[in-house]
Amino acid sequence: MSTETPLLLALDLIGTFAFALNGALVAMRATRLDIFGVVTVGMLTGLGGGVIRDVLLDALPPATFVDWRYLAVAAGGGVIAFGLSPALERFNMPITVLDAIGLSVFAVLASYKALGLGFGVVQAILVGTITAVGGGTIRDMSIGQVPTVFRSELYAIPAMIGAGCAAVVHSLDYQNIAATLGAAAVCFVVRMLGVRFDLNAPHPPWQRSE
Repeated sequence: MSTETPLLLALDLIGTFAFALNGALVAMRATRLDIFGVVTVGMLTGLGGGVIRDVLLDALPPATFVDWRYLAVAAGGGVIAFGLSPALERFNMPITVLDAIGLSVFAVLASYKALGLGFGVVQAILVGTITAVGGGTIRDMSIGQVPTVFRSELYAIPAMIGAGCAAVVHSLDYQNIAATLGAAAVCFVVRMLGVRFDLNAPHPPWQRSE
């Protein structure tokens, strides 16, 4: 496990950056915020899932508050998104891809962390799923939208699958870069297939005809 710490830290920062970019771009598209508001939403999106993870695992204080790199990466993501917004405002795919990257990375890393702290497989998958959807949920609530995880599109299911793949990798003691990226890739592909083919979680029967 210790030999993979630099890899896991790098992936955690990548996920934080991707989610921060996503949160800032979504905020600019949905609301009329100034740069402070945009960066704040970006930071909440990038850091929220990790804080939730560490609180659930009693790994306190959360990594966000003891390693300056998390705050710097999240703030940088928000600022970059604000600066690049004119070039990106016409495109939806960058937002979706960034969200899928953050979702995938956080699902896998949170599952790893839970298992490394001695939690069971079921608990690890649950923590991985909650962590992955946490940042997006905070983002949507911050800008007055129904969280994506509560809507019909596939969001929590890919995170659950990714966290489950990470649990399998961990149980096989095979946490190298290929296996870790493979687990994240499964989550990413499922999420993007859901977007591409408009796959939805089941609706209540009376809503299907509406």
